Amino acid sequence: MVHFLDFDLILLSLKKAANSLWGTLPVLIGAILLISFANSFIPKEVYSSLFSGNPLIDPLIGSILGSILAGNPSTSYILGGELADSNVSLLAVTAFLVSWVTVGFLQFPAEALLLGKRFALSRNIAAFLFSIIVAIAVSSVVGAW
Repeated sequence: MVHFLDFDLILLSLKKAANSLWGTLPVLIGAILLISFANSFIPKEVYSSLFSGNPLIDPLIGSILGSILAGNPSTSYILGGELADSNVSLLAVTAFLVSWVTVGFLQFPAEALLLGKRFALSRNIAAFLFSIIVAIAVSSVVGAW
């Protein structure tokens, strides 16, 4: 009978993966704590005061803010509602929320450590650009452009 699985090699791989994860755990915890700190101490009203109502500048501002502040999807729904209630345009809210969830300036060190600096930088730049593209597409489809 031919065995395609080498259990010693599997165990060695699992040990290496566990050691790698253990080594990056402090960076991951630090990134999570930093994001939580920023989300707790910056009032939601500050976000809405930063938008001008300009359809060309607001998506850029939204994407930059979302990239820096970062957060999770469940929080983004609440924050998006708060921004919309504060008369921030759909274009700005969408750009902010997409970048909030997909771009990670605060998580970049952890992502670069785990996945490589080049990949992390490429992914974050692409996510930033797509957050603006998605905002324009959503606003165009909904008719809020």
